[in-house]
Amino acid sequence: MSSAASMIKDNPLKSMLQFALPLLVGNLLQQTYNIIDAAIVGQTLGAEALAAVGSSSSVQFLVLGFCMGSCAGFGIPIAKYFGAEKYDTMRRYIFNGGVLTAMIAAIVTVLCMSLCNWILQILSVPGDIFANAYAYLLVIFIGLPFTLLYNYLSSILRAVGDSRTPFLFLAFSAILNIFLDLFCIIVLKWGCAGAAIATITAQAVSGLLCLGFIIRRVKLMRMSRENQKMDGEAVKELLMMGLPTGLQFSITAIGSMVMQSANNSLGSIYVSGFTAAVKIKQFALCPFDAMATAVSVFCSQNLGAGQAKRIRQGLFQGMVVAVGYGIFAGLVLIVFGRSLSMMFLSRDNVEVLDASAKYLRCMGFFYWSLGILNVSRMVTQGLGFSGRAFFSGVTEMIARIIVSVGFVGTFGYTAICFADQTAWVSACCYIFPTCLYCMKKVTKLIQSETPAQADSLHA
Repeated sequence: MSSAASMIKDNPLKSMLQFALPLLVGNLLQQTYNIIDAAIVGQTLGAEALAAVGSSSSVQFLVLGFCMGSCAGFGIPIAKYFGAEKYDTMRRYIFNGGVLTAMIAAIVTVLCMSLCNWILQILSVPGDIFANAYAYLLVIFIGLPFTLLYNYLSSILRAVGDSRTPFLFLAFSAILNIFLDLFCIIVLKWGCAGAAIATITAQAVSGLLCLGFIIRRVKLMRMSRENQKMDGEAVKELLMMGLPTGLQFSITAIGSMVMQSANNSLGSIYVSGFTAAVKIKQFALCPFDAMATAVSVFCSQNLGAGQAKRIRQGLFQGMVVAVGYGIFAGLVLIVFGRSLSMMFLSRDNVEVLDASAKYLRCMGFFYWSLGILNVSRMVTQGLGFSGRAFFSGVTEMIARIIVSVGFVGTFGYTAICFADQTAWVSACCYIFPTCLYCMKKVTKLIQSETPAQADSLHA
């Protein structure tokens, strides 16, 4: 049985929302077990342990972002050839993407494990939490191959319109992660390392379940020997999509690393407050990610089908939904930020709670801008312009570095509270007009030439 679903015929908004819903719930579940992870650490091991887990969140975002971004980028040409109904080509790209993913897993895992101690020093992690931070981060790095396995397989399933299956496996692994957290931290008393072990074990389970499902149930992806060959053309196109997308996440994370390093230098109170706030922020980001991914896959499939009008409809309808959500979520963060922070910290941690609430309150006023940023960026990638989308990440990086290096020394934690918003608005000023330009370029090509010739469009 195949769960593949085309988005080239039905109502655009309905198609995108149906695709986005399982993806959203899956993202929420993933963030839920990340939050439970942090809550168990903070409530059972204390604020210092929570700071240790969160002190390297920016570098985790850098590494995991590169891995997830690369896998998402590999899915773009797969979605395009699925939309064009070129199934043999699609299967060849799936095989080549799998080989590239395995190579990335080997290289990144070895490199990160070797540099773990140096990374924490660069981040200015305080000495009182360094040992726990090292143990946690090293285990996360050891589990990178499992992270890549799940993300690549879920990416190719989503490329053919199936967002439900990855969600189901992620839901199972989320529940498993909660029990493993409790077992490893409370029963086995493995501390911060136990939290990391629980996380990577759950990720491994979801990846293996995806692999088993594809092998046994998805006939569309069953490969002949002809499909299982390395193809220079396929490798080139996959890398052109995957590497800029992965690097865009990493470049964005470099700015976050500079910001986190500046925040770490302010002491453990602000590290703990920032860690709690970031967990809430990541949870609130899930609808943006789900909607942007849905719009991107929608536009990729319709690019393959040569339907310019549906691409325009998908972009603007998706953006309206995302911005509307951003306004709502921003109000929630402004009003309930302190109460939400109490999931991770007890009431007697007054200074830490104040720091977390301040970060969320300041961020809430600009949360709507993420609807424009995420949808514009993902659509630009989905149309084959990953290189142009990459520069939005560069813009975010530069903005965060300017605020962190230039203003934290004078304004302290207040500057940290406005670094993200500065990055988002700056990136919007670049990527929104860029997205409109790319859509216009694709539209002209589709109208003047055959859809098949759009395959060569990677300006």
